[in-house]
Amino acid sequence: MDFRNASRSGWNPWTELSRLQAELDRLFTNGARGAPAEFPPIDVWSGEQGLRVFAQLAGFEPDEIDLSVVGETLTLKGERRTESEDGGSWHRRERGPERFVRTVELPFPIDADAVKASFRNGLLEIELPRAASSKPRKIKVDAS
Repeated sequence: MDFRNASRSGWNPWTELSRLQAELDRLFTNGARGAPAEFPPIDVWSGEQGLRVFAQLAGFEPDEIDLSVVGETLTLKGERRTESEDGGSWHRRERGPERFVRTVELPFPIDADAVKASFRNGLLEIELPRAASSKPRKIKVDAS
């Protein structure tokens, strides 16, 4: 096609390139429609003493959540009881899956025996203390 005469035909390559760029931006910024998001959404905080992991689990009960630590891997599993409504059917369900498994690779060894977890208002908080062998140590420098 002769681009010099494109504006006369109503087709503009620059408009098409802008539209394509906007579509690619939307795809990579918001994710593809229908692509499953990781569930549950988590935040991981790291400090000198260890890690704190926060997971949003609204609609779950503490006894429906299973946590395990093996080596430097934290695994969260859950299965929500299905709510049944007599004489009807669901028209929309957006609260996340009934079952999930989420694995988090930890950045350093932790003391698995000292892990603590609490659950309040749909937020799971997991405290993972750093293993003594991986804690930063201050080393005294002697003057000669």
